Amino acid sequence: MSNPYFRFKQFTVFHDQCAMKVGTDGVLLGAWAGVDNAAEVLDVGTGTGLIALMVAQRNPQAKVMAIDVDEQAVEQAKENIGNSPFSDRIDVELVAFRQFAQDSPKRFDLIVSNPPYFSDSLLPPEKGRARARHSVSLTLDDLLLSARRCLKNRGTLSLILPYGKGDELDCLCEKHRFYMKRKTIVYPLPDTEPKRLLVELTMRPADHTEISSLIIENSRHRYTEGFSDLVSSFYIHL
Repeated sequence: MSNPYFRFKQFTVFHDQCAMKVGTDGVLLGAWAGVDNAAEVLDVGTGTGLIALMVAQRNPQAKVMAIDVDEQAVEQAKENIGNSPFSDRIDVELVAFRQFAQDSPKRFDLIVSNPPYFSDSLLPPEKGRARARHSVSLTLDDLLLSARRCLKNRGTLSLILPYGKGDELDCLCEKHRFYMKRKTIVYPLPDTEPKRLLVELTMRPADHTEISSLIIENSRHRYTEGFSDLVSSFYIHL
């Protein structure tokens, strides 16, 4: 049986009750998203609460609302956050993003999400994992539409997506009037195909798009300097 928790420098995340475990995607987004001027943050599909915790650690002034549609995930996120040094600045709610966007008058400086994305593959048999890994309850189209309703005028939306979703994202940005401010193309190893996109979107045209790349490992379990620098505030061992 895999370890039921993952220990970071300032907090511990249990994930034994969550369909989606702690993984590199969440860590990447939590470490990469621009949080410096984000007083109010919304974490969509919080799962274990990992990204919410990372945002709270990086910005001591930020207040974070973390939402998810999975009851077990919400309960585990509440426990993880309650046992952290940041419990007074993070709230967790069981609600779908579309419903939240319709009902809540609150507007955010930053929305972060590691969204469901395997919409074109076979659904796994376990329902929680299906909901977490597939665009069953929230499509990318829905995500951008709801994010627009919840962002402040100068707010940003930060996402991590499969690299193959790039063209779809470009089309949806045009549809929902989002603009690419920052993009990092993520490679697992040198000389491999890119696997992920980290993107920062705004509702105001950007002067230019900042484009960069990140390689995670030089070889198996030998992390690159760029990845190590990005996550060094969180990982105990690199």
